[in-house]
Parts: sequence; C-alpha cells; structure tokens
Amino acid sequence: MSDALAIRVGTLHDADPSLFDDLRPLVIAGLALILFDMLGLDLPLIRLFGTPDGFPWRDHWLTAGLLHHGIRNAGWLLCGVLVIGIWRAPPMLAILSRRERLWWLGTSLLCVALIPLLKRHSLTSCPWSLAEFGGTATYVSHWLWARGDGGPGGCFPSGHASTAFGYLAGWFALRRSAPRTARTWLALTVTIGLALGWVQMMRGAHYASHSLWTAWICWGVTAVSFHAFHEWRESAHYALRSKATSSGR
Repeated sequence: MSDALAIRVGTLHDADPSLFDDLRPLVIAGLALILFDMLGLDLPLIRLFGTPDGFPWRDHWLTAGLLHHGIRNAGWLLCGVLVIGIWRAPPMLAILSRRERLWWLGTSLLCVALIPLLKRHSLTSCPWSLAEFGGTATYVSHWLWARGDGGPGGCFPSGHASTAFGYLAGWFALRRSAPRTARTWLALTVTIGLALGWVQMMRGAHYASHSLWTAWICWGVTAVSFHAFHEWRESAHYALRSKATSSGR
C-alpha cells in the first residue's frame, strides 16, 4: 500500500473532536476579548501609530500596497487554488475527499462574505476617523450597537484579517487525515492573520480588537459548519476508505 493510501486508511477511523471541544477555546477567547474591551486597550495601542495629522502608514506602499492590496489578491489566489482543487487536487488536498474540499471552500467563502456584511451594519468608525487623529468621530465601544460615534461607521469587524482567518477551515479539514500539515496550516493562518491585523492598526484602519474578533467569528462559524456537515462529509470518508483499501490489496 502506498504511503498516501496508508495515511488515508490509517487515520480516517480516528474520531473528530466534539463541537464542545471546538467551541471551548472560543469561549475562553471571547471572555479575554471582552476583558480587552472593558480595559479600553484599543486606544493606547492605536495611539502608537496615530498623530493629530493622521496615520503616516495609512497610504504607504508597504502597508497599503503590498500588505493590503497584495495580500488580498493572494487570498483570492488561494481561493482559486481551492476551486481548482475540487477537480484537480494538489498533494495537500488530494488526501481529502471531494466533499471535504468543497466544504473547505464553501466555509472559507462564507467567512469572507460574512465579515463585510457585519461591517456594513456597524456604527463603529475606523481609528483614522477619530477627532484626535484629524477626523470627526469620538471613540465608542463597538458593542454599543445603537450609539453612533459621529463618524462614517462601517468598520467592525476587520475585513482584511478575514483574508487569513477565513481559511481556518483548512485546520478542521486536515487535522484528522494530515495532523502535521494541519498544525502547520493553523500556525501560518493565525500568524498571517495577526500580522494583517497589526498592519491595519498601523494604517489606522482598525483597532486591534477588530481583527481579533474577526478571528473569533471565523473560528466559530467554521467549527459550527464543520460539525453541521459531519454526516455529509463522513459518507464520503467511508467511500474513500473503501476505495483506498481496495487499491492497496
């Protein structure tokens, strides 16, 4: 039996963590983020980069060009790889069934679409709209849903961070069939997501909590989606296992 088939047959029987297991870190992270907001830590952090004349990094070629527009294009390129991978899967995706690859793509697109939808209905303005940085808004917690801040709003949570955090589905999809690859994927996704959140803070586009809440939302949506489609994915798992066993004889 080939190594690839051995991985398929040897690991497909392992049980996935329960929904409770996947949501437990979400509860802990949520409490930490609420404490972060109660302590008012967004303002001291954003003041590291803002001046009365605005944010020097707002339109810089590195932050606004490469690390904003460039990374966003790279995110859509990865989405294209997942689309193609449904029919012609590269090695990392080949260990997954087609249904698992479809689930990964669909869940990532759901996360990427949900964050801008939430932003559209938010009254929270971006840091660069604050009066102390040359704008017209006053700081108001993003949890005061019905209270405007005098600015244009539409800035919570962070859409740019979802360029990375929207692909957390890769961890869920790979963790049983390829745990080492899954851990690497998770580490890269979180690292890139946090880096993008920091870039947006440098530009004055988002507070730190905006990007952290994006990660929280994407994890929650992905975990619920993973367990909601459990039976649909499992039927493909068993078919893949039978095929791998027959091929290895």
